[in-house]
Amino acid sequence: MIGFQTWFARRGLVVLAALTLAAGVASLFIGAGGAVGASPDGEVGYFLTSRVPRTIALLLAGTAMALSGMIMQMLARNRFAEPSTAGTIDSATLGVLIVMIFAPGMPVLGKMAAGTVAALVGTALFMLILRRMPMRDPLMVPLVGIMLGGVIGAVASYLAYRLDLLQALTGLQTANFSAMMQGRYELMWLALLLSAAAFLAADRFTVAGLGDDFTTNLGLNYGRIVAFGLLIVAMNTALVVVHVGAIPFIGLIVPNLVAMALGDNVRRTAPWVALLGAFLVVVSDIIGRVVNWPYEIPLGLIMSVVGAAIFLAILLRPETPRSRRHLTPEAAKEAPRAELD
Repeated sequence: MIGFQTWFARRGLVVLAALTLAAGVASLFIGAGGAVGASPDGEVGYFLTSRVPRTIALLLAGTAMALSGMIMQMLARNRFAEPSTAGTIDSATLGVLIVMIFAPGMPVLGKMAAGTVAALVGTALFMLILRRMPMRDPLMVPLVGIMLGGVIGAVASYLAYRLDLLQALTGLQTANFSAMMQGRYELMWLALLLSAAAFLAADRFTVAGLGDDFTTNLGLNYGRIVAFGLLIVAMNTALVVVHVGAIPFIGLIVPNLVAMALGDNVRRTAPWVALLGAFLVVVSDIIGRVVNWPYEIPLGLIMSVVGAAIFLAILLRPETPRSRRHLTPEAAKEAPRAELD
């Protein structure tokens, strides 16, 4: 069975990469402007100015948020942790909103920096609360994060209501890639650098997921690993929120789906998480473009429906003991008898 897992991890990754590439190519030719991307006045050129930047942004955003969810789950040691259940997205949104209030003319890079700082503070507060919790029930961790995010989101909503910025706040809270055009998406390439940094630190994140004491016994600095991971998560989250808005569920369902098949080794699962996250985001965006043609449904709404359905399927699947999870059906039937003997 270990041989099958190795084969699946290698050959299956090639298949997933091919599917992601196919979805990206399909995204280039789907839209209200037709296959060539003609503008309303008939001028051809919409393809390079809109379709290509949009598809690149979709791939980068899906990769960034999926890897951020995987890192959060390893650092928090909880399968329900991700930027949307740890207060990270809400904190980044509040940071960007504050910049809109006090410095509305600040460029995108400045808004991203403010969102990164706010996301770091919010996520660090979440991790601090976890360390001080006397009981680490798996279900309590996301509940704490959701409550923290609710408080931060309430502050953002109050400020937006008082200062007539509710429309801007809605744009930050719901992902929409329709505005991704040439000249507006270039900073999204930072997600590629952050993803590469996550790959380089993959083994350290795996060790950190085993706990503070275990990491220290191996001679590694647990605090530095956590700080580095949180920095990647905060920057990815701020980058995506500033450009397109929050993408729900992607950081929750993708790492769980991959872990169910391949385990918790970040070095082995990171390519799967990155490709599957990109694939789901691109496919969801294509669905949003064709389901109400020629109008578009924002990606955030599509991902909410698709992500919720997949997450419920994960929660309601028949529970299989970890020791028998990778056994053949015949071996799984014999396992209880062997335990009794």
